[in-house]
Amino acid sequence: MKLAERFITLEGIEGAGKSTLARSLEAAWQDRGREVLLTREPGGSPLAERLRTLLLERGEERITPEAETLMMFAARSIHLENRIRPALSRGAWVLCDRFSDATRAYQGAGRGVDSGLIERLAEAVHGELWPVRTLLLDLPVEQGLARVRARRGSGDRFEDENRRFFERVRQRYLALATEEPQRIRVLDATTDAPALLEAAQAALADLPE
Repeated sequence: MKLAERFITLEGIEGAGKSTLARSLEAAWQDRGREVLLTREPGGSPLAERLRTLLLERGEERITPEAETLMMFAARSIHLENRIRPALSRGAWVLCDRFSDATRAYQGAGRGVDSGLIERLAEAVHGELWPVRTLLLDLPVEQGLARVRARRGSGDRFEDENRRFFERVRQRYLALATEEPQRIRVLDATTDAPALLEAAQAALADLPE
C-alpha cells in the first residue's frame, strides 16, 4: 500500500459531522498557507457529481448492490483522474469526504457485496494509492440518524436505510480501524465541533508539512 503523503480522508456513518469537520480543517490549513483541495465522494468533479445524483436519488429502477459498487468506482476513477491526482502532483493537500473505505463499509458490509470484488476494483482504480491518514468519525447509529432527521426532511437512498444497515456499516469501519491503526484514527464524533476539530488536528499532527 502506497500512502499519499498529503491525501487525507474522512469516514463515518451519516450524521457523524464529516462535512463540518472538513470545512474547519480546510480553513485551518489555509490559514497556515497550505493549498487545499476539499472534495467528496461519490462526486468531486462535474461528471462524477452526475453519477452521485444517480446513486443517491430514489429512481424507478432498482440499482443492485453490485451495480452500485461499480458506479461508485466509476465515479472514483473519474474523480481521481481529474481532481485528486493533479492536486497531489502539484503538492496540494487533498481532504476528501469518503473514499474506498466507504465502499468497503457501505457496499461491502452494508449491502453484502463480496469483499474480494471490492478489493479488486480498488486495485484497478487506484492501485496502491491510499490516504496517508483517515479520520473515522464514530458515534452510535441512533445518534447519527437523529442528527440526519433533524437537519432535513426525506433522505436519499442511503439515509433512508434502516438501523441494522448502519450498524453493519459502523462495525466494518471499526474493524478496518483495528486492521490499520496507523492509517485510520478513530475520533469521538459525539463531541461538539470545536472538540472534534482539536482531536482531528491532534490525529494529524505527526504528518510532515
